[in-house]
Amino acid sequence: MAKLAINGGVPIRKKLFPAYNTIGEEEKKAVMSVLNSGNLSQFLGAWHKDFYGGPTVQQFEKNWSAVFQSKYAISLNSNTSGLFTAIGACGIKPGDEVIVSPYTMSASALAPIIYGAVPVFADVDYDNFGLSPESIEKNITPRTKAIIVVHIFGNPAKMDEIMAIAQKYNLFIIEDCAQAPMAKYKNKYVGTIGHIGVFSLNYHKHIHTGEGGVIITNSDNLAERCYLIRNHGENIVEPKGVKDAFNTYGFNYRMTEMEAAVGIEQLKKLPKLIDERLKNAAYFASKLGAIDGIEAPLIDDNALAVYYLQAFKFKKDKIGVDRNIFINAIKAEIPSAELREDTPLIGSGYVKPLYLQPLYQQRATHCSFNCEKYKGQVNYSKGICPNAEKLHFEELFTHEYMRPGMTKQDIDDVISAFYKVNDNISELVVNV
Repeated sequence: MAKLAINGGVPIRKKLFPAYNTIGEEEKKAVMSVLNSGNLSQFLGAWHKDFYGGPTVQQFEKNWSAVFQSKYAISLNSNTSGLFTAIGACGIKPGDEVIVSPYTMSASALAPIIYGAVPVFADVDYDNFGLSPESIEKNITPRTKAIIVVHIFGNPAKMDEIMAIAQKYNLFIIEDCAQAPMAKYKNKYVGTIGHIGVFSLNYHKHIHTGEGGVIITNSDNLAERCYLIRNHGENIVEPKGVKDAFNTYGFNYRMTEMEAAVGIEQLKKLPKLIDERLKNAAYFASKLGAIDGIEAPLIDDNALAVYYLQAFKFKKDKIGVDRNIFINAIKAEIPSAELREDTPLIGSGYVKPLYLQPLYQQRATHCSFNCEKYKGQVNYSKGICPNAEKLHFEELFTHEYMRPGMTKQDIDDVISAFYKVNDNISELVVNV
């Protein structure tokens, strides 16, 4: 008789895991205060003191700036908007190339395309999953103007080597910190090491405002350009006396007063929420890493990872079955969580390497790849990033069960699912 749930046995658990809900009375009170004021947004798309937004938005930015030790913090309506703004602020234009990661959310690689430039995919480091410095340098051409570094899963990339490359070739560094608020590299917050850092406040993240984002920078020039792009810069450059108007035509990427009110309260909770993630992730690593064939990720001694997701490597030659078969068996043993999708919070791989998307395979945009100003020959063939492909299609799996709010019993249920599947692996071998 089958023991594994995927074969008809009784699952380890059917009851949904608890929600990751960081919203409390503090946020409700803050939002009500804004609602009672009747002032839900105070942005003005003209050169006026309200060009910088209302009092709650400006207070949120001031608080974020203090916590992350950055001269400027600029709120936006999403991390995606922040990446687009950062690319525009760096003066990226048609004909330029920007080095990006293939193993991240799509917006990170898409940002150069918004300004007519070409994303060039460098491979990821096999151990920490961030951009490989060696691969970055191999992909630099005379057209390269910037690198978007993603601290994927909350794990800092190898910033010393990457900054040395940037200095050598005079490149902008944009840090995509969507998954890594308060992650540190050599005791410095990620986002403060490059020229611009971009954070997400999407509801999946460590803290959130529903949707939202924040840019940080220490550069007066880049900050001014970010402000202009966020809020209809076309109306501002002349009355403000901005001399270099290139790329400063604006969008509406503004955050509302209510979102900022939530953000102020969420920011206060961030250190404690991260501490709990660290504790839970360490427990998972000790238990799952004890299974022969499952490897906990390597974290640099000089880095503090904050675990948006927790990634592991799966070794088929030791476990005896394909990773996807094993993970599908785990999914049959445990449920999702409240307030989330109806599938378990564990997955094989992360995202298919982005250059394999139709956008890149079909060169499906007029400018960028097909722009007459582009004189290069970018390659989006399968095989250009072997580490990303091996991790995604064969070895990597991630889970979210280290989130705060999980009790020890909740976590032990997840771990029990792994041991149950591994102890009954013969049932899966039969199914191969």
